[in-house]
Amino acid sequence: MDIAYIPSPSTGVIHLGPIPLRGYAFCIIIGVFVAVWLGNRRWIARGGKPGTVADIAVWAVPFGLVGGRLYHVITDYQLYFGEGRNWVDAFKIWEGGLGIWGAIALGAVGAWIGCRLRGIPLPAWADALAPGIALAQACGRWGNWFNQELYGRATDLPWAVQITAGPNRDAGTYHPTFLYESLWCVGVALLVIWADRRFKLGHGRAFALYVAAYCVGRGWIEYMRVDEAHHILGVRLNVWTSIVVFVLAVVYLVLSAKLRPGRETVVEPDRDASDGKDGDADAKDDAAKDAEAKPSAATDGAADTAKPEPAKAGAPVLTKEAPAEAEAPEAGKR
Repeated sequence: MDIAYIPSPSTGVIHLGPIPLRGYAFCIIIGVFVAVWLGNRRWIARGGKPGTVADIAVWAVPFGLVGGRLYHVITDYQLYFGEGRNWVDAFKIWEGGLGIWGAIALGAVGAWIGCRLRGIPLPAWADALAPGIALAQACGRWGNWFNQELYGRATDLPWAVQITAGPNRDAGTYHPTFLYESLWCVGVALLVIWADRRFKLGHGRAFALYVAAYCVGRGWIEYMRVDEAHHILGVRLNVWTSIVVFVLAVVYLVLSAKLRPGRETVVEPDRDASDGKDGDADAKDDAAKDAEAKPSAATDGAADTAKPEPAKAGAPVLTKEAPAEAEAPEAGKR
C-alpha cells in the first residue's frame, strides 16, 4: 500500500547555462539575508545605526562558513581521508557539510573583529542577531533536503521523506530530521523575540538563550539521525556537544544576570559626537582669533572718531584765524 511522504528533489543542482545553481548554497544564502534583515531591524530598534549589522556580517559570515566546514571535516574526517577517499572533497562545500558549532565559534571571531572596528560591544550585536541566526538555520536545513542527507530512522509516517538510492544511502522513507530541526529553529527564534521583549535581555543573554534552546532541540534530533558519526560512550558526538554547550549557555545566562543586570542603554556610540569635538576645537580657535582681532579694530575705530569730519560743500570752515577776520570790520569803523 502506498503511503504519503515528502518527495525529495531528483537533483540538487540546476544548470543555468554554464552556471550551476545549487539548492544547498541557495538555502544558505537565503538564510544569511534573513538573518541580516531581521538583525538590522532589531539593532535599529535598540538604538543602533542602519547598516551596522550588514557591515559586521561581512566579517562574521566568511569566518562562519570556514569554521562550519572545518568542524565538519574534523569530526567526519573518515569521509575525506583514508583508503578510497579523496582529500580534495573536503573543499567541496557545495556538496553539504557545515557544522553549526564551528560556524558559531569562528563566526563569533569574525563578528568580534567587525565590532572592534565599529567600536560597539559584541554581546549587544549578538543579542540583536540571535533570532535571525535561528531563522538562518531554519532556511539552511532545507539544503539537506536538496542533497538527500541527514535524515533519521526509517518510518512510514505521513510526513516521512522519501530518499532515493545513492552513494551511502538506501532507498526508503525516513524521518525528515532536517524538517524537525528547521521547525525547531523557527520556534527558537520566536522564543528569543518574546523573551527579549518580556524581560529586556541584554549583555549577550538573548544570544545565550538562543544557544541553550537550540541545543535542547539539536540533542533529541541528533539522536534520531542514522548517518555515520563518531560515538562516545555509545552517544553521538554532536549530542555530547549539545549537552556541553547547553550547560555553558545556561551558566552564562545566570552569571550575566547577576553581574550585569538590565540592558545596554547605548549599543552604538555616535561617531558624529567624536567628530564634533574636533569641530568645537576649531570653533574655539576661530573665536580666539576673533577676540585678538577686536582690540585692533577698536583702536582703529577710536582713531577714526578723533579725525575731523570733512566739511560739507558750501558750509563755512572755522579755523584759528577766524576771530582775527571777524575783528577787521570793527577796526575800519574806528
